[in-house]
Order: sequence, then structure tokens, then C-alpha cells
Amino acid sequence: MENFDYVAPRSLAEAYATLGNGRSSLMLAGGTDVIVQLREGRKRCDQLIDLKHIPDLMTFQVNSDGSLEIGAAAPLATLYENAEIARRFPAIVDAATIIGGTQIQSRASLGGNLCNASPAADSSPALMALGARLVIGSSSGTREIAVEDFFVGPGRSALQPGELLVKIVVPALRENAGAFYHRFIPRNEMDIAVASAGVLLELDGSGQITRARVALGAVGPTPIMVPAAAQAVTGKAANADTFALAGAAAAEAATPITDMRGSIAQRKHLASVLTVRAFEGALARIKGDS
Repeated sequence: MENFDYVAPRSLAEAYATLGNGRSSLMLAGGTDVIVQLREGRKRCDQLIDLKHIPDLMTFQVNSDGSLEIGAAAPLATLYENAEIARRFPAIVDAATIIGGTQIQSRASLGGNLCNASPAADSSPALMALGARLVIGSSSGTREIAVEDFFVGPGRSALQPGELLVKIVVPALRENAGAFYHRFIPRNEMDIAVASAGVLLELDGSGQITRARVALGAVGPTPIMVPAAAQAVTGKAANADTFALAGAAAAEAATPITDMRGSIAQRKHLASVLTVRAFEGALARIKGDS
């Protein structure tokens, strides 16, 4: 590991000033990825900026309109241990509870998981399905971007020099809506997804699907939305035959590689199976069965 300076700003203004000092920077929003990457020489920096001491980045709140704002460095454990988040946004809990183990979750954050920009990250498909947006800040102000537009390649995000992720904004689920995220891993826990799927499902009073969002992870160079899967089910009854159409569209959209964790054929098959099961899980939540 090469030498670097550790900096712990106490405010966003101080963090922006540090980012603008002309030195190469990496952010520590938990440290569970970046410390390993620095130690192994996969990344380097002149200064490591610890975001855990900035109050704005460590908090979360449910707004009066039902939306959720999550500071980029808020620990995962504080999210899934919150009863209101668990009730309103169980798909976030789906992802937050399987990113590493319990010790990791006391440090790791959704913001850090997103900014690591792994194609197999668990937070990405869940937040994409929920239609979440990211607030990105710098000394010149803030901008917003949809989660699905944040990833530009393996390990690469849309963050520009001088910018940092401030918060994640998740819209409230509408009436008669549910969301679900899950993945396939070869071990029982603490592993990286071979494939994953997040789904948002909305129904009308008769049980017809009025809206859907489908996101996949680990089946391409970045997490992907699958509009064709959503289109395949919209206007149809929420049943096994309809969900199978979404699964077929998901498999078609997947562009995986073969590596030590799985083959192209296996990942395409998993994209279909996991999408169908995510729809089933979302429907169960609408019905109050999960």
C-alpha cells in the first residue's frame, strides 16, 4: 500500500474544499471496499477523505410525502434496523441485509456500495427498481441523476472530479405497489451475486399490472434496467404466465460473461428465474403475504 493522507472533514463545505486542493482523492463511506483496494494496489490516492464525520451524510429520514432520503455514508445496519424503513421500503432491506456480514453492515453504506460501481453490487438493482435518484454535490452546487444513469462501466461511476455523492432519494411506493430484490450466490451468505434482480410492481383494483420496473445485476458491465420486461407485463394480470414473459425479456436483455463464478448460459437462465421470483415476491408484498 502506498502512503496517503487521511482527512476527516466535519462538513460538506470542508469536504468540497479538500476535494478541490488539487490532490487525487478517494472517499471512505464505510471503507469495506476501498481499504482492500488500496491495500492490494488496485487503487491509489494522495488523500483518503473519510465522510463518516459529516452529519448530513450519516442521517436518513422519511419525508411527509412518504419518500426516503438516505445520507451517502449512513451505515446499512441503521437502515434495516429502522421499523419504518422496513415497513415502507422492504426491498432496501432485502439488499442492505446481504451486503457482507453483520460487522460489515455496521460500517458499509448504500452510497459506498453504489460508488464502488460493481456490476454485481446488491444495492444497485434494488434502488433502480424503486426509481431512486442520487443527489451529487460539489463546491459549485448539486445535481441529480437516476441510479440507472450513474454507472458508466465496471468500477466507474458518473462522479466528476470535485464531486461526491450526498444522498439517495427513494420515492414513496404508490398504493397497491410492492418491490422485491434477490440474487443467486453459490454459498449461503457473504458472497457476490452471480446474477440478481430487482422488481417494482404496481396493480390496479382489478389486479391488472399498471406499472413495473425491472433491474438486473451481474449480467453485464453495469447493472441494467430492462424496459422490455416491464412492457411485457403492463396491462396484463399479475400471474405466473405474465411473469414468465418478463423473465424471458430479462434473459434476452442480459449480456453476461463466462468467468469462474458462472457461464453465460447460467447467468441468462438466472436472469429469467430471478426476475420471475422477484415479481412473485413483489406481488406477495402487495397482498401482505411477505
